[in-house]
Amino acid sequence: MEAFFEDGVAWWVSAIELPALAGLLALVMHQRELMAQEKLEAMRNFASIAAVRELEQRLASHLLRIEAKLDATALKAEALTGRER
Repeated sequence: MEAFFEDGVAWWVSAIELPALAGLLALVMHQRELMAQEKLEAMRNFASIAAVRELEQRLASHLLRIEAKLDATALKAEALTGRER
């Protein structure tokens, strides 16, 4: 019985488990290479740092103008409510 179990396990490992693990290793390595290529492609197609900085400056200036208008409106509203009292 013991010899049968040992032979069965050895057969299983050599015939099924080792080729399956080798296939999985090859698949993982292939997927890893594809992922690295995809990351490189994404970096190439991504917006440049200069373009992002320009966009950030434009958005900041727009927000500052909006804030100034809101401040002016708040001051006018405060002045009107002060007169009504």
